[in-house]
Amino acid sequence: MSLVVYMASLLLALAAIMLRRPRRTPRSPLSIATRATAFIAAVCFFWSAPVTLAAVNHATGIPNVGAPLTYGSISALSCSLIILLIHWKGGPKEQIRRMTRMAVAVYGTLIVAIVVLFSLADAHTERLTDLDTYYANTPYMREMITLYLMGHLASTIVLSAVCLKWARDEVTGLLRLGLRLILAGLLLDALGFTLAKVTAVVARWLGYDLDFLSTSVAPPAAALGALIYSAGFVLPRLASAAAAERQSLATYRALRPLWSAVKDVAATPVAEPTWWQLWWQLPSNRLYLLEANIRDALLQLTAYFDQRVGHAAYAAAVERGEQRERARTASEEAMIIDGIRRASGRGDGPADPPEKFRVTIDLVELANAVHRLGEAAPDQVRTQ
Repeated sequence: MSLVVYMASLLLALAAIMLRRPRRTPRSPLSIATRATAFIAAVCFFWSAPVTLAAVNHATGIPNVGAPLTYGSISALSCSLIILLIHWKGGPKEQIRRMTRMAVAVYGTLIVAIVVLFSLADAHTERLTDLDTYYANTPYMREMITLYLMGHLASTIVLSAVCLKWARDEVTGLLRLGLRLILAGLLLDALGFTLAKVTAVVARWLGYDLDFLSTSVAPPAAALGALIYSAGFVLPRLASAAAAERQSLATYRALRPLWSAVKDVAATPVAEPTWWQLWWQLPSNRLYLLEANIRDALLQLTAYFDQRVGHAAYAAAVERGEQRERARTASEEAMIIDGIRRASGRGDGPADPPEKFRVTIDLVELANAVHRLGEAAPDQVRTQ
């Protein structure tokens, strides 16, 4: 059983790592909540493995101390799922904060109650796989077990009700698939884990032995259910991230002709990252490095820019009826292309560089212009 639980923990930990945001991306409460949920789920399954429980009990010298640790982490997971749902649904920031604080307060109190009840209970016989049923009639342990099961069941019911309501609305695409996965995972969790545990505990109260439901059915059902509904939460975010990476890759390829034109004619040639420095980088990170190198090279070419060329291009654009913003873009574009020509030894006469220059033009637009006007630097410009 430990192997199954550890596999679930590992997969959830990998999901938390894969959901890391790029360093340049603003912090998003939804992104934080998603990663936190995956991480807490991984920790929850790690603590619940019998091997881990035995190690914790041995290290602390307290029999069954892994129980409140596991039950507390399960309650924390229930809380994080509700918080994730709150952020996923969205709404006014103050309302989101208020509902988040309420969820934390409720489940924080539940976790404290679990710890207090365990400290009051007489549970000196170590039980690694059947603690719920073995101590089902023990004072304080009975209440602790009931509390964590009811807390987990409550979060499952709330999540299922909200997701079912959303699934009935006009939701399409990956969001609909995500909701269906969440519902399937929650159903498996509710029936395979919570209901099995509750049935086994109640059977003990009534004098029957259905411990196999708690020891053999519940753990794998919980692991599989967690993986399914975690996939439901993660899938829409991964899809949007994949779309962003595809766009970054397209932009990266579009900028390659511009990089080829400027990298060797800059005052101080800019070293291009080697393939072994880039192969493990996401397209967004590659794009960030490429844009930084291009802007650095363009600033080094400022001495070759001729503001007279820029003024002429600006006047021509205005005469054609272009808006001022578009005219300024045409002016900057003309200066840069002329500067590349001069830096490569194909310019006519001395340049009259501007006192100050800042790259404001869209680099993809500039790259397209360089691509169209390959004769501006025929030895340097390469097309994909």
